[in-house]
This record gives sequence, C-alpha cells and structure tokens, in this order.
Amino acid sequence: MARILVIDDESNIRMMVRLALKYVRHEVGLASDGQEGLETFYDGKRWDLVLLDQRMPGMEGLAVLREIRTRDPLARVIMITAFGTIDLAVDAMKAGATDFLRKPFTAEVLRGAVKAALAGSTSPAGGSPESVSRITFGVTTLNGFHVEYHPEGGERVAGELNHRFTIRNPEGVAKECTVILPAYIMELAKAHADREHLPGGDRFWQALCEETLANYLWQHADFPTEGLVRIDELTSGQKRWIEAVLSGAE
Repeated sequence: MARILVIDDESNIRMMVRLALKYVRHEVGLASDGQEGLETFYDGKRWDLVLLDQRMPGMEGLAVLREIRTRDPLARVIMITAFGTIDLAVDAMKAGATDFLRKPFTAEVLRGAVKAALAGSTSPAGGSPESVSRITFGVTTLNGFHVEYHPEGGERVAGELNHRFTIRNPEGVAKECTVILPAYIMELAKAHADREHLPGGDRFWQALCEETLANYLWQHADFPTEGLVRIDELTSGQKRWIEAVLSGAE
C-alpha cells in the first residue's frame, strides 16, 4: 500500500482516481488546485507518489511540479494531461516528472502507471550528457511503459534504418520493438533542418525513432502491433523535436 496525493481541479477525475486506487488498497489524498496541493504535500514525507494534472486554474501543473521537486528532489510525480502529443512530456521530464498519463485513461492504465512509478528509481530526473539525448524518454515512463534502446545502433536494410528497443509494461513484461525509419524520412528531416549532417550521427536517428515510439505509447498505452512502428511521415511534433535538438546542440 502506498500514500498517493491526487492534485486535479476536476472533481470527477479526483473521485475516479481515488476509487480506482483505493480498490488496490492505496491511501489517497485529494487536492483541487495547485496551491492546495502544495499545502497538502508540504515537505513530501507523507507521500509516496503524486498524481498531478497539468491544466488547472491559477497555478499550472509544471509550476507545481517544480516546487514539489524543490521541496523533495526524490519525489515521484506522475503528470496527467489531456494533450494529444508528448510535447509537454519533454518539459515535464526536464522538471522532474517520472511518468506521464494521458487523459482519458482507464482504471487499468492508471493502476499500471502507478505501479510502474512506485517500482521505479527515486533518482532525480535529469538530462543526459549527450546533446541529442537531452530529449530522450529512456529515463522515464509514459502511461506506465518504459522504453530502453539498444546501444549497438541501427541496422540498414534495403535503404531503411531499423532501430530496436525494449519496451517494459507496468507489469514488467518486456517485448522487443523495431522502429523503421525510411531513407526518404531522413532526407525530409535533413531538409527541415536545412543541413546535410545532423548532430550525433546515428544517435540522432536513434533518438528520433525513440521519440516516435514514445509517441505511440503515449497515444495507445499498449505494445505496438507485431512489435513494429514505421515512420511514414515527418509530423509536426517530430519537426518541433528536431528544432529543439538543433537548438540544444548550438
């Protein structure tokens, strides 16, 4: 049993989360906004985990998250958002979130994310020394799913670059997944960046594949079908990711 604080301005979400977590014998505290949440959190010693909504009146979730991490650098915080992309996850990861839960979610996905967060490391979140991997999801989880990349690099097959990853679900079950990056997508990425060589070499493409896989887990909260994800287009989210990486490498 864990002590979990839920900070969310929607009463129906608070009640649903409370019932779902009490069903598996967790102790649940509730707060209806950021200020009340910080008052209830205090120094963090009472709580094992915080479920924190991003979009709230007054103090938004990211500001609350930063204050929580100031008070307790080892605090476990799951950020909850209804946003359809993982752009927020990048900022929240930098601020110290350990997981991201996308609304709407089922009780099963909620309990899985909570289980994964409680079982995970309490080390403070932070960036990697590599400029390209400053935006990477290997240090956290999405909807309770954790991504681990294979350090040996990608395999080129018929003009496509294949990168393999291991995905672990909240139950600890691991499955292999391959992200397929066609040559024409790499050319589109170079054209968007307006440069022939991108920072980090193969690590750049590996990180792009990881971002794509993380987005899949963000959208579906499940293992990819047949263990394959193919990048068929350069999305607006991927373009923003490329811009962020290039900005950080300058």
